Amino acid sequence: GGKGVPPTPRRPHPVPAAALRDREAADRSSPGREAEAGGVAAPGRPRTKFSAAQLQELERSFREQRYIGASEKRRLAAVLNLSQSQIKTWFQNRRMKFKRQTQDAR
Repeated sequence: GGKGVPPTPRRPHPVPAAALRDREAADRSSPGREAEAGGVAAPGRPRTKFSAAQLQELERSFREQRYIGASEKRRLAAVLNLSQSQIKTWFQNRRMKFKRQTQDAR
């Protein structure tokens, strides 16, 4: 403003509810999350390709017990040269596969 003119108080402009609704709907439908849409996965560990020998040992262990204990997890990780996280994740995935197979059979 010029000399002697008080500044105009700044008030946030009210946003019409309809505009807000439209913006939220656009946010929901916008293809921003590629992992959900089957695009690029989040950065992290690349997918592990288990060897036949590793799978054989993992499956044998799974047949004996569907839930792996800490000591068996440590043993498998050492024997198969995998991390305990990889063993844990394999067991989680294998249980889901087992669940799907048993549900399909019904």
